Amino acid sequence: MFKDHRILALDIGASSVKLAEFQTLKSDNIQLTNFAVGSLDLDQQSDVDRLPHIVATIRDLLHEKQIKPGPVLITVSGHSVFSRFVQLPPVDKEKVYQIILYEAQQCGPFPIEEVVWDYQLIGRGEGNLDVMLAAIKADIIVGLTNAVEQSGLQPDLVDVAPMALYNAVRYNYPELSGCVLVIDIGARSTDLIFMEAGHVFIRSVPVAGNAVTQQIMREFELSFNDAEEMKHAHSFVSFGGAYESPKSEVADKVSKIVRGVMTRMHAEINRSINFYRSQQNGSQPSLVLLTGGCSVIPYSDAFLKEKLKVDVDYLNPFINVPVSEKISGDEIGRNAHMLGQVVGVALRRLLTCPIEVNLLPPYVVAEKDFKKKQPFLVATALALLLALGVWGAYFMKMDGFTQKRVDRVQGEVANLESIANPLRQTMREGEEIKGKIGQLLALVPKRTAWLHVLTAIQAALPEDLWVSGLVPVRNPLMTSDNQPASPDTLPGAVSKIELSGYGYIDKVPNSRTIIAFRDNLRKNEKFNAAATEITWQPAPEPGAVVREFKIILALKEPMLP
Repeated sequence: MFKDHRILALDIGASSVKLAEFQTLKSDNIQLTNFAVGSLDLDQQSDVDRLPHIVATIRDLLHEKQIKPGPVLITVSGHSVFSRFVQLPPVDKEKVYQIILYEAQQCGPFPIEEVVWDYQLIGRGEGNLDVMLAAIKADIIVGLTNAVEQSGLQPDLVDVAPMALYNAVRYNYPELSGCVLVIDIGARSTDLIFMEAGHVFIRSVPVAGNAVTQQIMREFELSFNDAEEMKHAHSFVSFGGAYESPKSEVADKVSKIVRGVMTRMHAEINRSINFYRSQQNGSQPSLVLLTGGCSVIPYSDAFLKEKLKVDVDYLNPFINVPVSEKISGDEIGRNAHMLGQVVGVALRRLLTCPIEVNLLPPYVVAEKDFKKKQPFLVATALALLLALGVWGAYFMKMDGFTQKRVDRVQGEVANLESIANPLRQTMREGEEIKGKIGQLLALVPKRTAWLHVLTAIQAALPEDLWVSGLVPVRNPLMTSDNQPASPDTLPGAVSKIELSGYGYIDKVPNSRTIIAFRDNLRKNEKFNAAATEITWQPAPEPGAVVREFKIILALKEPMLP
């Protein structure tokens, strides 16, 4: 199969959608070849369902930039994800997953069954192990991936926006030293990403661009959309103090509103820095990198530099990621501050990144796995059908030869009545051959029975288990007193199958997954639910990495030999 060198990346924010197309290079790098940014045009204070707007916006971007649909890597906003950083003591490798699973259950206000979660191990070289957990409500991520599918794209991976941004910074700024704080100012929230050697900490604060819009709505009694237009037209961070005010009264009021919001944001940033230093054993940031849709409000960098007393610069996600000559410098310059996330998630397709979490819903993962196996299943089915076709053609040809012989014998009977008995014997033999051929032809459809059974097993098999063996169990040919079995019992027919399998202990810590496998098999119409049971499931030996099990599958319709 030919490898697709095209990468599609999609960042779904609170107020906008960013779609980018990359091309892999021979130098193990990616190049930006096309991109588009579209506003969702939503009143953030309303309860309007945003999913239809996401579908329409993605379709518009695909059409506008003539981007061909395909598999896409997605990032979702940090404010919709529950993240937690925990430190594990030195423990055996086989216990790490159990501890992480327990911590994941404490990650958010929802039961673990109602979320999609993943984790990343982050070593610090001090014996302890840092773990970053990320979880999102299942109904939220299912709604988003369904919306992406409706737009014509196929979700292949779901990353978290600040984690993708972290990967982009690490790739484009490999020489960074000390503690660096990335401030991503979005519409609904501001993501703070603390990064230093062997350590990362992420926090979202609820002060961002929408806070400015809401203040303008109250001050000027405007609708959300009109307030957004005024923000884009007149906003900048007021200098404060003895500086001369702008001549425009509107610009003066808007700039003071922006400064008030930035002051609140500075307070949240300071609280986060103190928390990072005291609770996460972090260092004081020595550099701030600004990014995000609202980071380009004029004088934001100067304000933060004055308040935080550190150097402030704008993040450039294209230092080490080349941009196609087809994209003008002005166009990429106007939008670079919003493309860090799509760069970070696109790198996931080509490289091993520092943070790799995937919040893709389980049903989408199952569909992907099935599509990967589908060519092999189709090839196997075609091979079986070809074999059956060859046998069928052979028997049909034999049937034709026999019929010709019968016709010739009947003609001779009419002409040689005196030797009728030998000829009748020949005819009977011909009829017997036809009968046997008919029986053989009747067996042809039954040859697919095994294929249906294997397909049923594959459909019921959970992701973390695999099958190591299938042993047919046939009905006895003799009774207990050594007499031939009754034909009603179908002697020699396969009535049961003994299934053997394994599962890694870190993925299958108990028997629940195996019991779920058995229950899935019972639901299939091919098997007798009452007689399908787990027959062997020994406790794993100390140090074992796999869990063994055996299940007897009782067939509703025995397969004749």
